[in-house]
Amino acid sequence: MTPLQQASIAKAQQCIQQASTFFNRPFSLPEIKFTQRGKIAGTARLQGWEIRINPILLEENQHTFINEVIPHEIAHLITFKLYGRVRPHGKEWQGVMNQVFNLPARTTHSFSVDSVKGKTFPYRCKCSTHELTVRRHNRVQKKQTQYVCKNCQSPLKLSRAKINCS
Repeated sequence: MTPLQQASIAKAQQCIQQASTFFNRPFSLPEIKFTQRGKIAGTARLQGWEIRINPILLEENQHTFINEVIPHEIAHLITFKLYGRVRPHGKEWQGVMNQVFNLPARTTHSFSVDSVKGKTFPYRCKCSTHELTVRRHNRVQKKQTQYVCKNCQSPLKLSRAKINCS
């Protein structure tokens, strides 16, 4: 285990202790896995009582990641334990972030994702070009779904322009 992973686990332990003290009830440390992939910084698996951390984004954004993403994911678990299934970033979760961890209830990170961004495919609508992920592109190709532009509501069609392989 790397020192950065150890620091992440220590932060999770600190958050669990804060929540246990605040709510005057014990919460156990969740399983922490460093297996999250893609552009997502972390996820909370509610019923499994685990969080998954993106090791690349952790490495690239150490301080902010440990101080914001870890509490963010722990807050999801605490919220689930206290209130059951509620809106993921609803008032209950926001309360845990604000009152227990004394942090702003941000729903998304602002890390650069250039190093974890996968191959994309250009699709056109009537008003612009959209970059679809490999997964979405494959769904369109297999005729499992069709995406429409949120702006002009026209269907997205594969553009024969250059494909971004970054």
